[in-house]
Amino acid sequence: MAAVLKLSPLNLRRLANFKANRRGFLSLKIIGVLFILSLCAEFIANDSPLLLRYDGAFYFPVFVTYPESTFGSEFGTEAEYLEPEVQALIEAGGGWALWPPIPFSYDTIDLATEGTVPEAPSARHWLGTDDIGRDVLARLIYGFRLSMLFGLALTLFSSLVGIAVGATQGYFGGLVDLIGQRLVEVWSGLPVLFLLIIVSSLVQPSPLVLLPLLIAFGWTALVPVVRAEFLRTRNFDHVRAARALGQTDLVIMARHVLPNAMVATLTFLPFVLNGSIITLTTLDFLGFGLPLGSPSLGELLAQGKANIQAPWLGLSAFFTLAIMLTLLIFVGEGIRDALDPRRSAT
Repeated sequence: MAAVLKLSPLNLRRLANFKANRRGFLSLKIIGVLFILSLCAEFIANDSPLLLRYDGAFYFPVFVTYPESTFGSEFGTEAEYLEPEVQALIEAGGGWALWPPIPFSYDTIDLATEGTVPEAPSARHWLGTDDIGRDVLARLIYGFRLSMLFGLALTLFSSLVGIAVGATQGYFGGLVDLIGQRLVEVWSGLPVLFLLIIVSSLVQPSPLVLLPLLIAFGWTALVPVVRAEFLRTRNFDHVRAARALGQTDLVIMARHVLPNAMVATLTFLPFVLNGSIITLTTLDFLGFGLPLGSPSLGELLAQGKANIQAPWLGLSAFFTLAIMLTLLIFVGEGIRDALDPRRSAT
């Protein structure tokens, strides 16, 4: 295991360069902690208790769905633990419940609000509620997780396509590069946002539908970078030697040329991730993104626009997006500086 994890002197120097960039390294730690916490969102914001004791037995509503009949009710429907009737049944059985810090999920509608919705921030709802009574902080936590996961998936798959296309153009050059470059230019010139809006309005929106649509238009970002690196590297001595030894083009591209191109590619990935998150947020803001009711930062921004009298809606989504995108930009700058061959560890 130690041999597998051992880094080369060059990569050790790059890692030291990244750690020396205090802003980028601190941003990575902050965004990493926030992302890990959001992955545990069900244990932070949920309308089901983490642990429940009733009639001498322990239950785990956060993992298992229990009917109300489990707690002495006549109904066999799923227990709504925030309902006073269900809480009274649990107390009558000598039970108690351990709740998460925020006793609301992203889709929980609080029917016990004191005033009209959207409700202002209070001890019950730390960042207030939206226009149908859902907890804003819970929706931010789940929305942050959804944006990061969707953005990472979109960045990964679109990068794979872009690297493959750019590598093919740069390595073979000639007519392949000429035709490929013209096709990429035409595809890049399409009005992507309008096309996405048209397609999204024709099909039922969902993450599995949006992801391939956005991949189809997002892969062009890395093509120029990878193409330029392959054009520069394909005539290096070690590449010519590998070709003379009879190695196949695919092996040469993957083993001898791609590692050089990955340095420039990695510096772009945090910025591609930023663009992926912004695209999803824009579509949700316009109403052509994720299904209605999904924990979406764009949908929360749209609610803030529609409810000017409730500034906590727009401000909460704005600051969440601003902090997330700023941290990712700082991480990207740190990676760029760490991979810069002109820099050395200080």
